[in-house]
Amino acid sequence: MALQTFEDLEVWKRSCRLAVEVCVEFDECKNFTLKDQAQRSAISIPSNIAEGSERGSTGDFIRFLRYSKGSCAELRTQLYLARKVSQRLNRPGLDVPDELIGETREISAMLQGLVNAIEREK
Repeated sequence: MALQTFEDLEVWKRSCRLAVEVCVEFDECKNFTLKDQAQRSAISIPSNIAEGSERGSTGDFIRFLRYSKGSCAELRTQLYLARKVSQRLNRPGLDVPDELIGETREISAMLQGLVNAIEREK
């Protein structure tokens, strides 16, 4: 695996785009706890990929990729919760698009694939 920098990773690029989308989607959210948690978990995904890649050890990189995967699951849960809260309050303010939820699934699978590839090279 010829990784130059974390910026070369498609999973990092996609998770950055996801984080921006989540920040925009939740910008007007009045539920500040949900807003903060969703934005923080979204930002955590690419941040952990970057941090792990810069640590200088394969074990650390894998560990941080797993943290990213956990943050991705956390975000997916918050997206589901935001959707349910919006429906229950009968307010379209947080009508979370299916694409965001789908993107968390795809990014999670990409992260697992990267972990598997790195482990095979060890």
